[in-house]
Amino acid sequence: MLKKIIFPVLFLFLSSCGFEAIHSKKNIDNYNFFISELTTNGNRDVNIKIREKLTNYTLNELGKSLILKISSDAKKVVVTKDSAGDPTSFKYTVIIDTEVMMKNDLKTYYQIVESFNYNNTTNKFDLKRYEREIINNLAELVSKKLIYKLSSI
Repeated sequence: MLKKIIFPVLFLFLSSCGFEAIHSKKNIDNYNFFISELTTNGNRDVNIKIREKLTNYTLNELGKSLILKISSDAKKVVVTKDSAGDPTSFKYTVIIDTEVMMKNDLKTYYQIVESFNYNNTTNKFDLKRYEREIINNLAELVSKKLIYKLSSI
């Protein structure tokens, strides 16, 4: 009886379901642009994540050549406070301003904003680690939206 249950479950976990990442190296040919030059300034953590996501588009030289200038900013704002004046919840916002230039000197500007609300914790170490995860997740969301906008040019 146990073998009848384990074998199908094991088979389901070991077989591929056909999932492919949208921005994988296999699917890079579906986009008709490549990034010839990428300049970033602003928040270091956000810029690292954006550069990481856009490296696949700098290697392949198919389609339109784009020059990107990205300015990023990450802000932490206190949303609510308790009666003693201590913060109880925060809002983290990641903003990127992108200037896209093409070979024919056509310029396009995009601003992408993502935000996330979270509650304060008593352990400050865990709070800082959680904030780093929030920054990474928001930067990843912003970079995916940027790639989508660049593919529609």
